[in-house]
Amino acid sequence: MPSPLRSGRARWLLLAVIVLALVAVALVVPLPTPLELRDRVDGLGAWAPVAFLLVHALVTTTPLPRTVFSLSAGVMFGPWLGIALCVVASTLSAAAAFAIARRLGGRAVDRLGPGRVRAAEERLSSRGLLSVTSARLVPAIPFAPLNYTFGVTSVRWRHYLVGTAIGLVPGTSAVVLLGDAATGSLSPASLAVFGVSGAIGVIGVLLCARGPRPETEEPQERD
Repeated sequence: MPSPLRSGRARWLLLAVIVLALVAVALVVPLPTPLELRDRVDGLGAWAPVAFLLVHALVTTTPLPRTVFSLSAGVMFGPWLGIALCVVASTLSAAAAFAIARRLGGRAVDRLGPGRVRAAEERLSSRGLLSVTSARLVPAIPFAPLNYTFGVTSVRWRHYLVGTAIGLVPGTSAVVLLGDAATGSLSPASLAVFGVSGAIGVIGVLLCARGPRPETEEPQERD
């Protein structure tokens, strides 16, 4: 029976071989430039953006980050179509995660009882649209965990969807523009948009957290 030490060395050796092989392939195989990649995607017709949207929406229901999709959209589709695809796909992904959480864990908040957690949930729910929009504007808040977190609160569906769509636009636009910059269309304003939207989001989150508790203790109707 192989010792754990030898097994560990074998795994590290295998990993090193794989990495070296990938580096060798990247050096030998000619990779398309961003402009060449965009031309190839254009040649695929309408199926390319449709496939991108569906894969984006499906994959980002998991904890995998959206950034790679936003950057890729800027490279492959340009700023306007790239932004539209990413915002729509992210909203669909957020809606799916919200529905899953509400279906499987929607009664969790009802069992929390009094205390700080319940009070925080009440503040979020009473300011649903502001809460969702502000949270989406903060780049540091992970996308997928936030979707599932809102799903077990009493935030209304319409507030969640509208707030998600609005809050995703600034940050998503900034990253898509960075991807588009790889083709030679550098836009320094994208970094400013990213920073300003994040600051606004932090302010909104603080306002929601420090505001007064709702006077009524009746749970909001889920719609």
